[in-house]
Amino acid sequence: KVEKIWRDWEAFASYAFNKSHSTCYAWIAYQTAYLKANYPAEYMASVLSNNMNDIKQVSFFMEECKRMGVPVLGPDVNESNYHFTVNKEGAIRFGLGAIKGLGSAPVQAIIDERAKGGTYKSIFDLAKRVNLRVCNKKAFESLAYAGGFDSFKNVHRAQYFKEDTNNRTFLENVIRFGSGFQDSENSSQVSMFGGDTGSNLPEPLIPQAEEWGNIYALNKEKEVVGIFISGHPLDDFRIEIEAFCTGEVAYLNNPEAHRNRELILAAIVSEAEHRFTRKGDPFGTLLIEDYNDSHKLFLWRENYLKYKHFLSPGSFIAVKGRIEVPPRRTELEFVIHSIDVLHNLKDTKVNGVHLKVSTKSLDQILITDLHQLFSANVGQCPVHFTVFDPLDGTEVRMPSKTIKVDLNNAFFKTLKSYDLEIEIK
Repeated sequence: KVEKIWRDWEAFASYAFNKSHSTCYAWIAYQTAYLKANYPAEYMASVLSNNMNDIKQVSFFMEECKRMGVPVLGPDVNESNYHFTVNKEGAIRFGLGAIKGLGSAPVQAIIDERAKGGTYKSIFDLAKRVNLRVCNKKAFESLAYAGGFDSFKNVHRAQYFKEDTNNRTFLENVIRFGSGFQDSENSSQVSMFGGDTGSNLPEPLIPQAEEWGNIYALNKEKEVVGIFISGHPLDDFRIEIEAFCTGEVAYLNNPEAHRNRELILAAIVSEAEHRFTRKGDPFGTLLIEDYNDSHKLFLWRENYLKYKHFLSPGSFIAVKGRIEVPPRRTELEFVIHSIDVLHNLKDTKVNGVHLKVSTKSLDQILITDLHQLFSANVGQCPVHFTVFDPLDGTEVRMPSKTIKVDLNNAFFKTLKSYDLEIEIK
């Protein structure tokens, strides 16, 4: 039997790993590596376009773009094509073809008219020029939700959906205006005597409306694109994630690699259900997701009674648990120890922010910058300094008795831009 297996291996090796085969793979590997190294934006735009119908792959490659330092911008009626493209600044522009509810015909109509008459100056200019028999209300709404009109700076996303006294949204009034303009233009062209054109039609008034909150806008984005483009709801919790979270949701989908690990995960509840077993006992399921992956969790018995109030889509939670084989089970799973509101991590766990700075970096400019930053962010969080000499390893610890700061995201982002080590305890 062993000799038979060996002969099979030899035969397979002569086919699968011969020189001509391996040479082709090496040549393709070299070409793709060269393109990624020298034309990163163009290469990744092509990769994203080839995976445009697989949202999970698009999300994965967008994270790779972020790692490479290649910006990926949202869709824009004045710059996007059907597929992902690279603009003049070297950033990748999201393809209009990836927006749900748009379709290839409206996208082509927008691109063709843009090529013919130049960029669109406003939402009214777009409505007057584009073929409204193809670009209907649904297409306009999908573009607004996805941020396709964000280049029109005089109108923000919430205003497009503000209703008037007739219960019509501003976007509907824009489409009616464009349709009236086009009908008037067409009737003037076929009339024997000409007459007034649609240029005399007044543009609808832009309504006043409060801008959407970051989370609401991002959720609407995700509805029509499938992923968050202009940001991520968890971005508001960068401090909590970096300081206290010890894993990612992806770990739960590869439990063997993380066996017996204690984890604290930051996640959004994207789906949740209250259900019953065959015996009539209640239990719950919740689909959690973070930046890169998602996983379904089950809440049984005591856990369900304690944490069922977290079964609400859109909740931001911190889940603590361990990947292990539970009693009376045979397979690894994530055993939940506790669930809490994500923003509670900072309130309950932070005792202070610890800054470690080298004597080489410590100069008057850094001291002045830090003083101004602390003065602009006064709060309740104590600040601890450690100054060290990299040559002889000497350290001096100096907890401040007077400085207390508000540990917000803007403060944390600015603090990270300085040449010092940051630890939140």
